[in-house]
Amino acid sequence: MYKKAHKVKSSFVFLFLILSLTVLCGRLFFIQIVKSDLYSRIAADQHKLIIPIEPRRGTIYDRNMKELVSLLPAYSVYAVAKELREKATAARLLEPILNLDKKFLLEKLSRNKSFVYLSRKVHPEVADQIKDLGIDEIKLIACSRRSYPGGELASHVLGFCDVDNNGLEGLELYYDDYLKGVGGRYETSRDGRGFELAALEANTVLAQDGYDLILTVDEIIQYMAQDALGKAVKKWKAKGGMIIVMDPRDGGILAMANHPTFDPNHLASFEAEQWRNRAVTDCFEPGSSFKIVTAAAALEEGLVEVNDKFYCEEGAYWVGGRTLHDYRPNGWLTFSEIIVKSSNIGTVKVAQNLGQEKVWSFARSFGFARLTHVDLPGEIKGILREPSQWSKTSISAIPIGQEVAVTALQLVGAISCIANDGRLMKPRIVSQIMEKNGEVVRSFPPKIVRRVITKETARNLKDILIKVVEEGTGRRTRIAGKKIAGKTGTAQKVKLDGSGYSNTRFVASFIGFAPADDPLFSMVVIIDEPIPHHFGGTVCAPVFREVAQGILRYLEVGD
Repeated sequence: MYKKAHKVKSSFVFLFLILSLTVLCGRLFFIQIVKSDLYSRIAADQHKLIIPIEPRRGTIYDRNMKELVSLLPAYSVYAVAKELREKATAARLLEPILNLDKKFLLEKLSRNKSFVYLSRKVHPEVADQIKDLGIDEIKLIACSRRSYPGGELASHVLGFCDVDNNGLEGLELYYDDYLKGVGGRYETSRDGRGFELAALEANTVLAQDGYDLILTVDEIIQYMAQDALGKAVKKWKAKGGMIIVMDPRDGGILAMANHPTFDPNHLASFEAEQWRNRAVTDCFEPGSSFKIVTAAAALEEGLVEVNDKFYCEEGAYWVGGRTLHDYRPNGWLTFSEIIVKSSNIGTVKVAQNLGQEKVWSFARSFGFARLTHVDLPGEIKGILREPSQWSKTSISAIPIGQEVAVTALQLVGAISCIANDGRLMKPRIVSQIMEKNGEVVRSFPPKIVRRVITKETARNLKDILIKVVEEGTGRRTRIAGKKIAGKTGTAQKVKLDGSGYSNTRFVASFIGFAPADDPLFSMVVIIDEPIPHHFGGTVCAPVFREVAQGILRYLEVGD
């Protein structure tokens, strides 16, 4: 009886072992044959260490090959967190070095991972302090950080990047595909603790560096323009300002600045509102600066001669259901004097002879209410309604720069057209895209958009604009020994509730070019809400003069 029971037990044990072995073999077959690819990939991933190789982002140069944007060496800090034993101690030691909260660091270090970023783009001095800690599980990756040597200089043009060197604003954004390059990777093996096995051969895919940009901007002219604008905004307690300097012969932007400005090296210190390049993204009513359109149209159409006279109603003219005023009463004025004295009434009488279709057509031809397609992000068209949408007051408003909204870039383009004998040029701010070895990848040559007026009309208008400076509202622009051509502008801003024009909020402007007989540059100066004075001739003309005089001396054609 005992032997029989023992035999049954032995049979059950044997059967259990056979079944267990069968299951085990089946499981091994499933793992090693059926799912071998999957588990091989999992094992490989566990022992594979991939470290990204950051491409060198392109440098941005001014037209004289001076660096406006460059790269500086930096390091990214990461941890082999799952192997770090003294996590609290490490967090305490890293807190003052990385300037990060200890709780934040402890949370990062407590993750069960072999690669956890702690901080990005730290300075080499910080990296040296981390090395001195001697914590094997805290590691460094060499990389680079974007540097803007000029600080606030041309910041709205240049823009900035994020921590991964991706462009977010300005040229950094617009030409990001050219600048950023293509990332690579460093692939090697690691042991069970997550550390690199340096003895094993690594697989490296090299990064492709980004291209460089060569701008039309001149660092010296940019500094002069930006400095003069900042001083004027401060002097007149203004809300802000804009300035653009352009070469009217080829459309190259020599300087472009806004105020308030910002330093892309210290973005956290500035409001996001300050990042916007208002010279292309914002529009405003230009006021009397827009009178160059009406004047050019009348001369081009042959409706007036420079000495034709118009009666300016002694300063008050009923037209379109409203009374139009001049700042100073005038009687009979020649066409030239209308522009020189900036008579609203005279300009509107000229516009009435032209008709609304002609006023609108020439404004469009000068580039208003159209994109210039400048190589900067965020450009807007402005506002200019078609004649079918004009009200009965529009013919007495649009010709003098009301009921129309323009950008600073459009204004400088229009005055440049007159300086360039009637040819409107496409504005450009990048002249070339270049490889590190100097080979040109892409060029942006000057481009004529259209002929707006004849050379004769442009010359006649130049003579009038010279008189604006010598005899009229732009006298504060005069430079001894040099002929300057320009036009002042003063525009009331619409009340915040939209109920009409404000008597306390203004936009002052001046547009012009020099030397008038052979223009080397054109310029627009805009001051937003200056106090207590608000006239373009008082507020903006001196800024134009300061910058123009500096440019003429810099180009060795000054007095």
